[in-house]
Amino acid sequence: HDIGKMNNPLFFTENQLNGNNPLEKLTYLEASTKIIAHVSDGVEIAKKHNLPKIVIDFIKTHHGEGHAKYFYIKYLQENPDAKISDTAFRYQGPSPRTKEQAILMMADAVEAASRSMKEYTEESIKNLVDTIIDGQINEGLLRYAKITFIDVETVKQVFKEKLITIHHTRIEYPKNNN
Repeated sequence: HDIGKMNNPLFFTENQLNGNNPLEKLTYLEASTKIIAHVSDGVEIAKKHNLPKIVIDFIKTHHGEGHAKYFYIKYLQENPDAKISDTAFRYQGPSPRTKEQAILMMADAVEAASRSMKEYTEESIKNLVDTIIDGQINEGLLRYAKITFIDVETVKQVFKEKLITIHHTRIEYPKNNN
């Protein structure tokens, strides 16, 4: 779903080295545009390589019509009186239509947000998952998906369990002085 990131890999934190982030040299709107482009770039790459329509649909819907939130919120914080349409910071979608597309959207957002957590406690992970997915629901990003509230609760529970397992604390092993 993220193959479009290949066109500009250094714009994405998972590919940045030594804390060098080229987005910091751009305005929030310019940075948002660069990040949002990974979807249309991904569609273009998928079509070029004759990937099936179902795969292209997953690429198109994995952010739905949501905001490039970080840049949108930062822009609003620094420009509280500015008059700008929020569409400038929105992905073009469409929003997910299937249960599987909705789950991908939820998983992608939760995984990305979990990377920026400062502490990994059971409570912080549970709160993160609830906040991200409830936010997607409240924004209407899942309104067209064929997914039930029971499905959403199941997905949330699985994400919480998996993230807690991934980020569990380990005991420090003693040093062997031999």
